Amino acid sequence: MTAAPVWSVDPRTGKRREQVAVEATAQDVDAAVRAAHAARGALTDRTVRAAFLRSAAAGLDAARDGLVEAADAETALGPARLTGELARTTYQLRAFADIVDEGGFLDVIIDHPDATATPPVPDLRRYKVPLGVVAVYSASNFPFAFSVAGGDTASALAAGCPVVVKAHPDHPALSERVVEVLRRAAAEHGIPEGVAGLVHGFDAGVALIGHPLVAAAGFTGSVRGGRALFDAAAARPVPIPFHGELGSLNPVLVTEAAAAERAEEIGGGLAASVTLGGGQFCVKPGLVLVPSGAGGDRLVKSLTDAVGGTGPGVLLDHRMRDDFVAGAAERAQLPDVDAPVAPGADGEHTVSAGFLTVPAARLAAAGDHDLLLEECFGPVTVVARYTDEAEAEAVLSRLPGNLTATVQLSSDEAAGEGRGPELLARLTPLAGRVLVNGWPTGVAVAPAQHHGGPYPATTSTSTSVGGTAVERWLRPVVYQNAPEALLPPELRDDNPLGLPRRYDGVLER
Repeated sequence: MTAAPVWSVDPRTGKRREQVAVEATAQDVDAAVRAAHAARGALTDRTVRAAFLRSAAAGLDAARDGLVEAADAETALGPARLTGELARTTYQLRAFADIVDEGGFLDVIIDHPDATATPPVPDLRRYKVPLGVVAVYSASNFPFAFSVAGGDTASALAAGCPVVVKAHPDHPALSERVVEVLRRAAAEHGIPEGVAGLVHGFDAGVALIGHPLVAAAGFTGSVRGGRALFDAAAARPVPIPFHGELGSLNPVLVTEAAAAERAEEIGGGLAASVTLGGGQFCVKPGLVLVPSGAGGDRLVKSLTDAVGGTGPGVLLDHRMRDDFVAGAAERAQLPDVDAPVAPGADGEHTVSAGFLTVPAARLAAAGDHDLLLEECFGPVTVVARYTDEAEAEAVLSRLPGNLTATVQLSSDEAAGEGRGPELLARLTPLAGRVLVNGWPTGVAVAPAQHHGGPYPATTSTSTSVGGTAVERWLRPVVYQNAPEALLPPELRDDNPLGLPRRYDGVLER
């Protein structure tokens, strides 16, 4: 049987550009995983790992123009956006190299024997070791930052774990080019090219999650696809951790005082956030609670003007375009739903941005309007007008877990007066990142960042962005009463690697 071809497609026209590869067979997946597994030893030395990550970043920077051109041809995201995303990606690789050098992620803890304790304490030495081969499932909407060399791959390599990436069908040609950069960087440091595997095809993704040598997986995509893989990871004879980012509504609550104080500013900021990148950000605000009354009316007017001035856009592929058009239309047809700016099709290949309004009372209890509480991927949001605090609370109480939750406060509320502290506490259980007087689009790569949230936003409590993302691919191990000569250097008393550690209860740096 002939393997199915993998085509690079131009989303601006829907036409095939070139055949990039063929879909991987089960044998191809097995070979890629086994090659990655065999490369584990080459990542043992942290100095080598850090140098590899920096070389990968340098290689991507050197190939920037060609990579951006290839990415734009397959995603239509535009050179400016893609150049920035590539810079973000190389910055992230270098940041993980710094984390590897510093070594704090190993969480070294050493306790010497204490016969006087109850019960007595033996000699205990704890640190973290790599899990093994990590399966990475690329995202459609971030062809650099959440794909072949993105956060899952960078953090896994930093942890000492080889990767096998399942390429996203929206950017297969770019995926091939990026993995070659990673492999060249690996070769510079004597690391086998199998350290970064790449497979194409739906069946390959299914086979990958079930391979017995795959030790963990990272996923960014839809609730349906992510949940199917999550269930498969749990159903294996030996279940594995599955760190999936699945979907998020990213609610925004605008207080009455905030609307009265700066309605136009909030409306303009909301429009920019909703339409950024064609509304294809995982943290796009999809539900906005706006008060009834004059302040809320001004906000909606500002939003109408700003969104109405947004030109047509191209989504990542025609399937997503069709889903967006159908989803927006289905929502707009619900009772009491209005479309001040109608979202939908705009020509054969493009879409127009828009937003819908609905009385918040329609969302306060289960019913036909529950569809408005589900993510609609693309440039659209739902503005729910609430009449009082109880109505807004009723809607918030029905929301699932999210990546972000935002509250827009007045200056007095932001200073701690009124309900400001109460509202911040109220939103905290809903999301992994809570924003005040900002917009969720844009996820900084920083040590304190958290990109995750309660299910269905993610399937774990971990983050896929920021320094602590490396923790997903590690497990702790303790050596008890092991002679010094047998211990790994990370756990020896003389600390030859100069690692941060907790030594007999004292944190050393």
